[in-house]
Amino acid sequence: MPSRNIVATATATATAISMSDAIASAPKRLVIASRESRLALWQAEHVRARLAALYPACEVRIEGMTTRGDQILDRALAKVGGKGLFVKELETAMLEGRCDLAVHSLKDVPMVLPEEFELAAIMHREDPRDAFVSSRYGRLEDLPEGAVVGTSSLRREAQLRSRYPHLRVVPARGNLDTRLSKLDRGEFDAILLAVAGLKRLGLGERIRAVLEPDQSLPAPGQGALGIEIRAGRPELRAWLLPLHHEASAACVRAERAVSRGLGGSCEMPLAAYATLTEGGQLWLEALLASPDGSQILHCRLEGDHLNPERVGEDAARRLIADGALDLLKPA
Repeated sequence: MPSRNIVATATATATAISMSDAIASAPKRLVIASRESRLALWQAEHVRARLAALYPACEVRIEGMTTRGDQILDRALAKVGGKGLFVKELETAMLEGRCDLAVHSLKDVPMVLPEEFELAAIMHREDPRDAFVSSRYGRLEDLPEGAVVGTSSLRREAQLRSRYPHLRVVPARGNLDTRLSKLDRGEFDAILLAVAGLKRLGLGERIRAVLEPDQSLPAPGQGALGIEIRAGRPELRAWLLPLHHEASAACVRAERAVSRGLGGSCEMPLAAYATLTEGGQLWLEALLASPDGSQILHCRLEGDHLNPERVGEDAARRLIADGALDLLKPA
């Protein structure tokens, strides 16, 4: 049974309040909670513009705030509280009635939300792949032995260590601009970033190479924006319905279900990537690795796009059958 934390489908939303009723009863004011990084504010502004176009009489504004995840930059995210550090302050603002919705990059959203919240919409997905960014080299394969590669992702780190054991992989925390600045100062020979973030900020020219999924399998939800609201607000869910993209949502729901099935921890070097075929089938590829990349479990399967959580849960069960629980045990 899909969790309320996943996303309200178009059918469920329509039963609560029709789209015509939503337009007729559109609010006078909506406030979007957002982190204050340049990328987060771009994402919030993207949603603000879409809502303003849909509901011209509605004032839509953005409330920027700094989260704990933005403040702690000297330690690995997995060691200081995980993905929840990027959303807690935004959720508090919604609970207190200061904000109505929050816009997130879904790869940064915990796989299980507190019961007071739900994902009301998943927007059309940008390119979910990873990008190779370097001032000196054109491809990962060009990096010499001992070259320093920066990444903030255990998933990327494990796959790098597995495929390129001669490289030195080091943490690269901070927002996108901070990491690019460190690269430009020569702290790294290369960094790996999400293609989506670079494109959204008009920095696509910084991409030297796009890594295909067989080189670096993406994170669950990478490239997709999710809109979080307080649970029990069907009218707000309906107002957001035009922003929901069902095909993207099906893929993301399957990917996130893999992570939940394995415990949902950001300490897992986990990748999951789903696509839809022209015939309507959902193809899912998932990967779980040891942090050093010495062990990798991998599975591919297909299933019904109308029940994407089931596909993701099946993938998690296959990984468990192959030894995932042993791989997840603390060293």
